[in-house]
Amino acid sequence: MAALVDTNILVYRFDPRFPEKQAKARHLLRRGLADDALRLPHQAIAEFVAAVTRPLKGGAPLLSVTDAVREAEALIDQFVVLYPTEALVRTALRGAAAYQLSWFDAHLWAYAEHYGLREILSEDFTHGWRYGSVQIVNPFVDS
Repeated sequence: MAALVDTNILVYRFDPRFPEKQAKARHLLRRGLADDALRLPHQAIAEFVAAVTRPLKGGAPLLSVTDAVREAEALIDQFVVLYPTEALVRTALRGAAAYQLSWFDAHLWAYAEHYGLREILSEDFTHGWRYGSVQIVNPFVDS
């Protein structure tokens, strides 16, 4: 069964400030691509471009806009990308209220719930928690 990938995993792939997380993200994405075991919500691709093109404190962004767009297009070509539906948005609204999640976290959870994915890979939720039928897995928990 496939897992849903959160934006932070996509960003860490390009973030040399955290070498252990960078290596883990690269390995996870490579393995997930080879096994067809990962799905990307369109939200994560949009957030990825925004995150990697934002200047870091006192420095340049992780990627130029041109490189970020190229990488986002590669993600779209390589992975199954999930898009929202009206039912998914309604699920997110109910999830935000029921689980007291931020809108972006509820929206991410709704992708997994709506598309029948059992796991979300993210460091932005509490590792091991379950929301509905979806388990949260922080792949960096050992980092």
